Amino acid sequence: MVSLPSSYIRLLLTICAITVIGVSAHPSISSAIDLSITLEQAHEAMAAGRKTMEQAESVEDVAAVMKASERAIRVGADPEVEPCGAHAILRTRRYWLEYFGRREAAESKRQKQEIRMPESKIQEILEMPYLEVEIRFCGEDEFFAEGAEVALQQGSTTIRPVDIGPAERGRKNPGDRVSFRSRFTARFAYADFDPQAPGSLAVFFPDGKLIDIPADFSKIH
Repeated sequence: MVSLPSSYIRLLLTICAITVIGVSAHPSISSAIDLSITLEQAHEAMAAGRKTMEQAESVEDVAAVMKASERAIRVGADPEVEPCGAHAILRTRRYWLEYFGRREAAESKRQKQEIRMPESKIQEILEMPYLEVEIRFCGEDEFFAEGAEVALQQGSTTIRPVDIGPAERGRKNPGDRVSFRSRFTARFAYADFDPQAPGSLAVFFPDGKLIDIPADFSKIH
């Protein structure tokens, strides 16, 4: 058995990888935002991620995996129905377990030997204190998202993220109508909100514009 290098694991844990084949298409039956995942359940989640990657033989297979997996961890508009509808992707502890299960499978294929993450690194994932939220939305020019921020609203409580990244410069959407898509990432401390209760993500702009994305965490799978 070969372990992934510690530096490689740490880099992937701290940087939001955009590699879509890292997402699992077979989420757990229980809620994704589960802060009590056991080591045994962690291994099961990683095995599910490995299996999906091992079965993906083509670009089309990977695309199907991406769509199915994002439905499981997405709140807000369905981009297949509303291409420019605002939505968010919630990267939970379980998401990262399944993600790294896929990376194990990908590395195993590439190196032609079994690659497994060290137990210590799995434990680090189980103790990750933050929920990573990627906001995706559209606007009328390539700089529309500059200065955008987000807060989580649950009842009368407003939760601010512990950190937030700058929005990407807008990329033009296909079609005759001129519009641009962008995204940015923020992290919320699990200790600051109820991960099993309804809420909403309020995205606000310097000019006062507000976008509200309903986020019922209890329905995330």
